[in-house]
Amino acid sequence: MSLLKKPAQTSRDVHELIRDRWSPRAFDAGKPVSRDAVISMLEAARWAASSNNVQPWRFIVATRDNEAAHAQAVSGFNVRNQRWAKNAPVLIFALARTVNDAGQPNGAAFYDTGAAVAQLVLQATALGLVVHQAGGIEKDHIRAAYKVPEDTEVMVGIAIGYQADASVLPEDLPEREIAPRTRKAMSDLVFAGAYGETARL
Repeated sequence: MSLLKKPAQTSRDVHELIRDRWSPRAFDAGKPVSRDAVISMLEAARWAASSNNVQPWRFIVATRDNEAAHAQAVSGFNVRNQRWAKNAPVLIFALARTVNDAGQPNGAAFYDTGAAVAQLVLQATALGLVVHQAGGIEKDHIRAAYKVPEDTEVMVGIAIGYQADASVLPEDLPEREIAPRTRKAMSDLVFAGAYGETARL
């Protein structure tokens, strides 16, 4: 079986981990991710940069080694996303603690948590894994199920595993899986002089 690849069509060379990373929904439910790989990904996240070294990210991890814990994590995804997330052997919820260790507001908490997740994703890619991040999660359910404190925000669900063929996906998802990747033009994203003024790079 030849798995689908979607390398980014970049205007300049970028690192292969960035070029080759994309977000499949088709996971091989029968192929577990090793404990060492899970720790490696979390270690990559642990060493992300953070404002004043506060490290506001927190991760709730469930693997298929514990079926009850895995099922609870699946229930944290919305119904549409449960269709594919249930096959991922590793499910993670990324959280951001919005105060520092002294209890003062941390305005960089979301930014820093995103940076930590990005490092986790790139480490997963380096290990031959695929990752799909989902904003379609049940945040109130997750907060209650995992007793998340009020000073911590539930950010995103992350499914990790080995890629499977798109044919394992239900309903409309195989078509979405094979659709080409797209990005906005750099001129829409990068400015100089003032917001909205395209940088002449």
